[in-house]
Amino acid sequence: MSGDKGRLAFVACIAVAAAGILLASLAVLADAVADAPAAAEVAEETPFAPEDDEDPAPTLTPSPSLSSDASARGIVLLTDPSWVARVSDEAGIPARALSAYAGADLYAREHYGCSVGWNTLAAVGLVESEHGTLQGGRIHPDGVARPGIVGISLDGTSSASIPDTEGGALDGDTVWDRAVGPMQFIPETWAQWGTDGDEDATTDIHDIDDAALTAARYLCQAHGTLEGSDAWIGAIRSYNDDPEYQRRVADAAAHYAGFTGD
Repeated sequence: MSGDKGRLAFVACIAVAAAGILLASLAVLADAVADAPAAAEVAEETPFAPEDDEDPAPTLTPSPSLSSDASARGIVLLTDPSWVARVSDEAGIPARALSAYAGADLYAREHYGCSVGWNTLAAVGLVESEHGTLQGGRIHPDGVARPGIVGISLDGTSSASIPDTEGGALDGDTVWDRAVGPMQFIPETWAQWGTDGDEDATTDIHDIDDAALTAARYLCQAHGTLEGSDAWIGAIRSYNDDPEYQRRVADAAAHYAGFTGD
């Protein structure tokens, strides 16, 4: 009987010790969980919103003036070449791209009743293709970006999953769609919205005049204007629903707004 009591006492001691270890482990685990960010906090992206309830990018426009370039046609005819030259030099935007952004804004105001802002279009052009200079190219005097700019396959790996819609006619990919041109339109969007900005009776996704006017038209369809924070954010979100993308465009547009060409 005394042996049984000894064994019981020994077992009790082991149980107490085990319980102590378990409690200590749980305490350490609780502290670790408390210090770690919640899963929702890690995964959640903060929607883009301007600070202090101000417009993220004020809309600006140059004064219309007939271009002195005899070879120019379409929306670039609306721009003031001296203004383009001054702002191009000040802001570091290639003049040929800037004339398309400004001309598209002027055209949208006149024909769509929509204020886009040349600086907004320039910001989109910067973020999308660095004004047509990605992949070692540039926008030539005829407005075409050469070599053509073609994005990654939209296969869902690091992007949306968009199977091929046009047999590779625009992007050279017969399996997945890719964004194309200086304003990076996907083929399906271009098929619906592509607009002839240089009045040559064609819509060329690689032509900055066509692409800039198409971008203006597409951005305008969300709210009919980009004036005001809600309208501006909604329009850019319709172009790319990524908060980081929207912040980059807003920062660039606000930066460009400071160049008035005066």
